[in-house]
Amino acid sequence: MTDYHHLNRANWDERVPAHVASPDYNVQAFLEDPAFLSEVVRFDRPLLGDVAGRRGVHLMCHIGTDTISLARLGASMTGLDFSGPAVAEATRLAAATGADATFVQSDVYDAAEALGAERFDLVYTGVGALTWLPDVGRWARVVARLLTPGGRLFIRDGHPMMHALRADDDGRLVVVKPYFETAEPRVSDWDGSYVQTEVRFENSVTHWWNHGLGEIVTALLEAGLTLTGLAEHDSVPWRPFSRTPMTNAGNGEWRLTDQPERLAATFTIQAVKRA
Repeated sequence: MTDYHHLNRANWDERVPAHVASPDYNVQAFLEDPAFLSEVVRFDRPLLGDVAGRRGVHLMCHIGTDTISLARLGASMTGLDFSGPAVAEATRLAAATGADATFVQSDVYDAAEALGAERFDLVYTGVGALTWLPDVGRWARVVARLLTPGGRLFIRDGHPMMHALRADDDGRLVVVKPYFETAEPRVSDWDGSYVQTEVRFENSVTHWWNHGLGEIVTALLEAGLTLTGLAEHDSVPWRPFSRTPMTNAGNGEWRLTDQPERLAATFTIQAVKRA
């Protein structure tokens, strides 16, 4: 595998125990309350609609809390992630809660080989996934291979405009990073995480990429999907700018305090595979 894969997997492997213990993932609530859903899936529900009876796969599922939430809404779920420790924790949580969810360790680009092509009615990808992938077109082709004809993709993710911004010393948001996909990765060296934790991580270097909204949509169209929905949201389920005033909007979401309508922070895309 390429360097980005080794670096990123080491980082995500190390994050797992801290994320399991963090109140942001709220694993204990899943154990105590059979109706509890992750904040991410609660946000998605108005657009997601009824998934009962669907056979779904959650790509890049991490420790499985969103996957199990979808199972609690009636879907028969498979979660896929490249991190062995994450898959192990997700498997334990599913067993402890009796969720209709199984988990497989695989790189997302190998998902069709790991799971079998044209098996799923629903492909779900949660917030914070696409930036870890160097080629959004390749990801779209994997989605198309996994879906049955007429099957549906649902993805909410960080908006590429938000990823292109950085807060300056005065807290003003300035466009300084690439908006479009680039051959070379953006390299981060950060020993923290997006959740509440005091743990500092040793495997702190990661590689990631931005993908323009047009690039994502075009990749899905070229892979044989038909766009059925595109929504942009002014909130995101982490605080992306520490030096810019942001307000906790509830349900784990953060938005700009001053004129939040200035920033598209996340987007939701829905598409179906053409017969």
